[in-house]
Formats: sequence, structure tokens, C-alpha cells
Amino acid sequence: MTTQPVHDGGALIPRPDKTFPALRAALAQVAPSRPAEMTSERDTVFTMATQSNSFGPIAMFQLKWATVIEIERFPDVARRLHAAEHAAQALDKEDPKWQAAMDEIREIMQTARAQVAVCTSSR
Repeated sequence: MTTQPVHDGGALIPRPDKTFPALRAALAQVAPSRPAEMTSERDTVFTMATQSNSFGPIAMFQLKWATVIEIERFPDVARRLHAAEHAAQALDKEDPKWQAAMDEIREIMQTARAQVAVCTSSR
């Protein structure tokens, strides 16, 4: 049996830069099951960027994964998100709890994206 570390609600790790190596290293710390997913998506995104001759797909990739990491850096926030995602998948869309779960997902994602954007623009 393993025990979970006790957290005071603070961040597990510092917010990483939005470079691929920094994001990959941070993801390995806060969501160790997801780096292969990130790498696979990166390959697809870089192909799209090359084909479209645009950095847009790469910028969206960086924003997506920086947002994921921003959420996972805070265990309480990550638990709230995962619980809301589970509820949204399990509940009927007519159930008021489904809408509450969707609102929770949206609020967490918007807050994390905004935090990543603010920290990026202040560098």
C-alpha cells in the first residue's frame, strides 16, 4: 500500500516555460501517465504546422499542454476537474448535475488558461 503525499493546496512544481522540453518534464512530474500522449500529439501538430506553413498548431499545442499542467500542478484543482469530467460522462444531459459538471469543467479550464496567458505575457 502506498500513501499519497500531503499537500497544502499549493503547487506541486513551479510553472514551466512553454517550450516542449519544459512542458514534457513538468508533465512527467504532475501526470506521469501522459507524456506519451503529449509526444504523439506533438508529432501530429508539427506535421500540421509544416503542411499549413503556420505556427498556429504549435501555439495551440503549447497552450493546451501548459493548461493541462497548470491544472495538474494543483492536486485539489485536478481532483475537481477529474470528478467533473467523470460526472459529465456518467450523467444524462437532462440531469441538472450534468450542467453543473460542465460549468465546473469550463470554469477550471478558463481559469487555468487565463493564468497561463497572464504568466506568459508578463515574461
